[in-house]
Amino acid sequence: MDLVTMGETMAAFAPEEDGRLRYASSFRLRVAGAESNVAVGAARLGFSAGWISRVGADEFGQKILRELRADGVDVSAVAVDEDRRTGLLFKETRPGGETAVTYYRAGSAASALSLDGRAREQLRGARIVHLTGITPALGESCAQAVREAVSIAHESGAAVSFDPNIRRKLWGSRDFVAPLRSLAEQAEYVLLGREEAELLYGPLSPRELFGALARCGRLRALALKDGARGALVLSREELHEIPPFPCACVDPVGAGDAFDAGFLCASLEGLPLRDCGRWGAVLGAKATETRGDTDGYLSRRELEACLRRETEITR
Repeated sequence: MDLVTMGETMAAFAPEEDGRLRYASSFRLRVAGAESNVAVGAARLGFSAGWISRVGADEFGQKILRELRADGVDVSAVAVDEDRRTGLLFKETRPGGETAVTYYRAGSAASALSLDGRAREQLRGARIVHLTGITPALGESCAQAVREAVSIAHESGAAVSFDPNIRRKLWGSRDFVAPLRSLAEQAEYVLLGREEAELLYGPLSPRELFGALARCGRLRALALKDGARGALVLSREELHEIPPFPCACVDPVGAGDAFDAGFLCASLEGLPLRDCGRWGAVLGAKATETRGDTDGYLSRRELEACLRRETEITR
């Protein structure tokens, strides 16, 4: 399998209209999870992608599995928990366009995530294993599963991709710097936001940051995502500024995951580093043009059209 990822996906409720949740009377139900977003992004581009997780034996769990299957994601390594419920989140768009999220995921099925035989087999067959810093924040069993996934990937010759995706609400008062730095330094690909880089390593230059992450000798490429300002991608030999791709931003949620999917898929294709960054930039930009996390994710044909700057005639 080209890419395997692991983490929690939730049933996500968003009001039909912008504003505070207290005033909402109708909601749209979608699914949301950073790791499954990356799997969806890869599958839309025509790559084989698997997602490892745990969902409740409830309608929300079935909704998540149904949606991901429909997008072509392999969910055969997802466990169904008879005792715990699927996690929920509520999203609101506040005045000024700020997005806020309220989680109901404590004690969720995914918080008890562990690797069974199916999950280990899927990890051993992956070319890239993509992990985030969200999963170890959910509890010790999740943190152990992430550590085991890294070990399996390295033993089987897969590359590890890591996006810290720092969620302070999940970490609470616990230290997140040490565990996230440890994971980042074991990865072949590190994809993170500029603010996250400073939180984890301080005000280092991109080259200094690359050196800090390359201490274990595994790092192949680093991507520093900077939202509407574009991105910077670098390896030991190269450094490229990636300009932002034009878009009409509606909701930035899911853009970072789309970037990750584009960057990793281009890497799987063996493309030059600059092109990997460009794939990520295009997918990230287009993801912001819709409300749902993955509604704006592109097919391979659509990506290629954007890269050629072509406008499709639809009528």
